[in-house]
Amino acid sequence: MPTRILPAVGDADAVRSLTTLLSQLPDAEPVVPVTDSTQLIDTLARLASESIDELPEVVVVHERIGPVPALELIREVALRFPAVGVILVTSDVSPGLFQAAMDYGARGLISLPLGYEELATRVHAVAQWSVGVRRHLGAVTDVFTGVGGTVVTVSGAKGGVGSTTTAIQLALAAQASGRTTALLDMDLQTGDVASYLDVQFRRSVADLATITDISPRVLADAVFPHDTGLALLLAPGEGERGEEVTERAARQIVSALRSRYEVVVVDCGAQLSGAGAAVVEMADTALLVTTPDVVAVRGAKRAVRMWDRLQVRKAEETTVVVNRHSRATEIQPALIQKITGTGVAATVIPANFKELQGAVDAGRVHELDAKGTVKQALWTLAGELGLVKGSEANSHRNGGRDRGALAFRRRRELGR
Repeated sequence: MPTRILPAVGDADAVRSLTTLLSQLPDAEPVVPVTDSTQLIDTLARLASESIDELPEVVVVHERIGPVPALELIREVALRFPAVGVILVTSDVSPGLFQAAMDYGARGLISLPLGYEELATRVHAVAQWSVGVRRHLGAVTDVFTGVGGTVVTVSGAKGGVGSTTTAIQLALAAQASGRTTALLDMDLQTGDVASYLDVQFRRSVADLATITDISPRVLADAVFPHDTGLALLLAPGEGERGEEVTERAARQIVSALRSRYEVVVVDCGAQLSGAGAAVVEMADTALLVTTPDVVAVRGAKRAVRMWDRLQVRKAEETTVVVNRHSRATEIQPALIQKITGTGVAATVIPANFKELQGAVDAGRVHELDAKGTVKQALWTLAGELGLVKGSEANSHRNGGRDRGALAFRRRRELGR
C-alpha cells in the first residue's frame, strides 16, 4: 500500500524541491501540497470527517510555514489527528530544537538542505508508526480521532452588553440537548461565570498555565463539575493571576477541552488579551455580542477592525449577536451588519432585564424561567449555531440557521 504524504510548505522553491524528492520515494504517494497552517488543518479535518483511513500517513511541515509557527502547528496536528505522523523540515538541527519538536509531537526531523536518503529513511519510519497507530485505533471504538469538539467564543463589544449571560445559556442549551459541554471563562481579570452560577471554586484556568502536557486527569482536576452537568473551567479569583495564562497556554487549554467535550463555550469578555485573541483565532464560531445603541455598536465596529488588523479574525468570519433588541430602537440588526461588515445572527435577544434581574442577583442564572423570552431566545440561538442536537435543536430553533462548525482559523503570534 502506498504511503500518502502531505507537504505543508509556504515557500514556492521549497515546495518544488520537496515534492520532487517525495515523488522519487518508493511506494510514496505525495498529495497536493498545502501552503499555510489553515489549509493544512482544514484539509485534515475534512478527511478525518470521512474516515481515519482517508488521512495521509505522513505530514511534512516546513519550518517557514505560517501563519501559525511550525511547532505550534505540529502540536495542533498531534492533538487533533493522532494517527498522522508529522515530520519537521528545518535548517536548525540543534539538540534543543530536536527536543522541542519531539515535545510538541513531531515523529521526526529532517535537516535542510534536503537529502534523498535522509528523507526516505525518515518517511518510511514515520509511515510504519502511523500504520501501527491506525491498526490500534481500528480496534478501539471510543478513541478520539481528530476533529474534536466545537469551540464557540463569546466576546462583548463593550462591558455590560450581556456576553457572560449569553455564553452561559448557550452552554446550558448544548448540555441539555445531550452534548458533553465545557464552559471556559477567559475573561481572566474580571470573569463572572462563577458568580452567575453560584460556584465556590478552588482551581482555575491559571493552574493549567504552566503545564506543558495537559492529560485528561490533570484537566479533570482543574474542572468544576456544576449541578447542571456543565464542566466549568473558571477565571482565577485573583485577577492578577490572569497574566499567567499566555497565548500558548490558552491554545493548549482549549485544545485539551476540545478533545474531551463535544461543545466548548468560551466567555472572552470585552477586553482582548493575547490569550483571548488566541482562543478567538482557534474558534469554530466567534460571536460578538452588542446592544442596539450607538456606543455599543461603535465598540463592535472597533473590535472587528482590531481583530482584522491583528489577523485574529476577519469580519466575515465573525457573527454579531444583538442583545436587548426592541422593534422601537432606531438601530436594527440590518444596520449593525452594514456598519460592522460581519454576519448577524438571525436570532435576536429581546430587552427584558426584569426577567433576568432576580436570577443574576441570586447567582442562579441557570435557573431562569424556561418560559421567559430571554432564555427562549438564547436557546433558539444555540440551535441556530448548531450547538444543540436532535429534538432539542428542532424545538428551540424557530427558523434559525444551522451554521455548523467553521474551519480551523488562521492564527499568528501577537506582538511579533
